[in-house]
Amino acid sequence: MSDLPYLPILTVLPLVGALAVMAVPSSRPKQLVKVVALAFTLIELALAIVMCVRFVAGGARFQFIEKYSWIPQFGVSFGFGADGIALVLIGLIAVLMPVVVLASWHDAEPGKRSVKGFFGLLLSLQACTVGVFAATDLFLFYVFFEAMLVPMYFLIGSYGGPRRQYAAVKFFLYSLAGGLIMLVAVIALYVVGKDQGVNSFAFGDLVGLDISPATQNWLFLGFFIAFAIKAPLVPFHTWLPDAGAESPIGPAVLLVGVLDKVGTYGFLRWCLPLFPDASQKFAPLVLVLAVVGIIYGAVLAMGQKDLKRLVAYTSVAHFGFIALGIFAFTSQGGTGAVLYMVNHGLSTGALFLVVGFLIARRGSRLISDYGGVASKAPLVAGAFLLAGLSALALPGTNTFVSEFLVLVGTFTVNRPVAVIATLGIILAALYVLLVYQRTMHGPPNPSLPKMRDISIREAWVIAPVLGLVVALGVYPKPVLDIITPAVNATMADMGVTDPAPTAKGDGK
Repeated sequence: MSDLPYLPILTVLPLVGALAVMAVPSSRPKQLVKVVALAFTLIELALAIVMCVRFVAGGARFQFIEKYSWIPQFGVSFGFGADGIALVLIGLIAVLMPVVVLASWHDAEPGKRSVKGFFGLLLSLQACTVGVFAATDLFLFYVFFEAMLVPMYFLIGSYGGPRRQYAAVKFFLYSLAGGLIMLVAVIALYVVGKDQGVNSFAFGDLVGLDISPATQNWLFLGFFIAFAIKAPLVPFHTWLPDAGAESPIGPAVLLVGVLDKVGTYGFLRWCLPLFPDASQKFAPLVLVLAVVGIIYGAVLAMGQKDLKRLVAYTSVAHFGFIALGIFAFTSQGGTGAVLYMVNHGLSTGALFLVVGFLIARRGSRLISDYGGVASKAPLVAGAFLLAGLSALALPGTNTFVSEFLVLVGTFTVNRPVAVIATLGIILAALYVLLVYQRTMHGPPNPSLPKMRDISIREAWVIAPVLGLVVALGVYPKPVLDIITPAVNATMADMGVTDPAPTAKGDGK
């Protein structure tokens, strides 16, 4: 155990914050609720930074390990631990949460649920997502996996846009259906382990079980469908555009920037190590779905009239790249995929935040209601441009490095898939630059009101995210040093290695 139980604290602290928010007397100003919520997210961020600094890159695979007995009859425990993959994703949620709270300062409108309820749900969502990434017990992972649906459902259904009820129910039913399929697979896996004398849900005890090929295939599919829905991977993606479009901006940042990563994280943490043979068997199918998602998501993004739906469809394309890197089964592809998870959370989060700035000023999500914004609010336009350049993976921005690693790792094992996926970069340039041109430049829309530029609060919201976009584009090495050993360990669990380089000499 570590000297301080970082991961249990990081999981429980937001729940304490949610209770503190709900305990604020109704007679006190609503501003106090927001200050309390922001304070807890900043404490969480500080603790996460300390944990990241203390993490030893290249040391033990899982660090900050804590284990407390829960249901000993079935080998269930509160098992926590973080490898490099989990650590960077916990860091991502810790960074985004204060930003989301500041961005949501005015989002709990009168006539809907209470301000206390809104910020309490945000903090509860943070606790569940940290728990998902920190859990090393499969049963505990499943509990957090399902629990995080509840706060997100109410955030969409109570505080979202005009079609919020439809979007919330669709999101909940899709995710719940995937979770129930996964539950069957979890129970079946426990039975398989029990037959071999393993009465445990711990990751270390489940890896290496002797599972027949047919059983592996069925168990893999049970986990895969749940994670593919959560990611989302085409064709399981249809809930995302509705949920992303109808969510308030802050929850939308968390939905696309963090919650979706639970799916791709699940592939790496559970599917590949537990079912290595089945993972390799189904990999060609997953690669096809990933490529389809890259092209399909980009094409649909170009045709959107709604700014929030456009950003949601870009995420479908980006998750295609992440799945591509994971199921290429190379260290470059896997490392690029994990880095892509972090970078996608930052770049798409930045896009959603800037879209939120525009909606707050114009009161509309329609692209056609904008035009010439740069002449009225140049800082807003500049933030939109930098976020967009990150989304299209321009060299010097954060996503370029991760996309490059994914394509290099894929090219070494499957050149046709890598070449087709490269078309997604061209399409990304089209949908980003087209929407930027239509909203920021050209003649000002006659109906566009006088538009103020970025406020001090908005500067505190967007500046840290854009700063990380540039920093990780220029110098991603510290994050890569954390990620790479964990990816290599996952590849070792599967028994795969990088293909040997091939070079034709001149015969001398």
